Amino acid sequence: MDNREEVREFLMTRRERVSPAAAGISAGTNRRVKGLRRSEVATLAGVSVEYYAKLERGSIAGASGAVLDAISRALQLNDAEHAHLLDLARNADGIPSSGRQRRRASKPGPPRASLEWALASIKDAVAVVRDQRQNLIAFNELGRAFYSPLIGDGGRTPNFARFQFLDPASHDFYPDWDTFADMCVAVIRSEAGRDPHDKGIQDLVGELSTRSDFFRTLWAAHNVRTHGAGTKRFVHPVVGEVTLVYEELALTADPGQVLLIYTAEPGSPSAERLQLLASWTTESSPTAPLSG
Repeated sequence: MDNREEVREFLMTRRERVSPAAAGISAGTNRRVKGLRRSEVATLAGVSVEYYAKLERGSIAGASGAVLDAISRALQLNDAEHAHLLDLARNADGIPSSGRQRRRASKPGPPRASLEWALASIKDAVAVVRDQRQNLIAFNELGRAFYSPLIGDGGRTPNFARFQFLDPASHDFYPDWDTFADMCVAVIRSEAGRDPHDKGIQDLVGELSTRSDFFRTLWAAHNVRTHGAGTKRFVHPVVGEVTLVYEELALTADPGQVLLIYTAEPGSPSAERLQLLASWTTESSPTAPLSG
């Protein structure tokens, strides 16, 4: 896959985001460009204008790590954006970001038994596993109850992105819906940069681009991010509003899959509501689908 358009759009949007003042450059008068000029980025990175212009046209194959690091500093890229630029360069050179052969895209299968046992052992926190295509592929009992609006009746593999952009229930579940939407798209953009040949990601982006104007707008922004850790607010249909902190852990046995663990601050109202949901889950039939 030729990723020159992706490289071009990413570098252009990052360059337009940096103001001359932020870069320590005098803006002068009659400035017509948004953000920095190509010549200014080239000067800050210590490369020729011709070479930077070539990179921004998408011809990034063969660029050295030192040059990419310099471009990242000039464009003030954060860690996720810097990693994304390196992924784009590796894929332009035909090298998978992991250094391994790319795996053939496949439909989500049942999780490993040992993974299910590990999830089942987590009792006081929401624990779920998603893959690089935003599919929710495994969860503990509290995770099933917590994400019942997304899981639904189990007729189709639940998908965080489809729920976010195509299900009206997401607006009730995520009180900070716009923030969640931006995060969701930025994570997908990062995953696509790591493996642009993943047909599952391609199909997901195509579907959402066709069905959601808001997704198309966010996708065109070329923002990237990793989850890592943070705080999110939810409004659960059973216990109401909860504020949870999360940690994202990569599953090394299953490249591309991550374990997300959500907990509440001990003694907080959210912790009490999460405990209430756990009690309600225990009292419910384990085979009966949960609903809001």
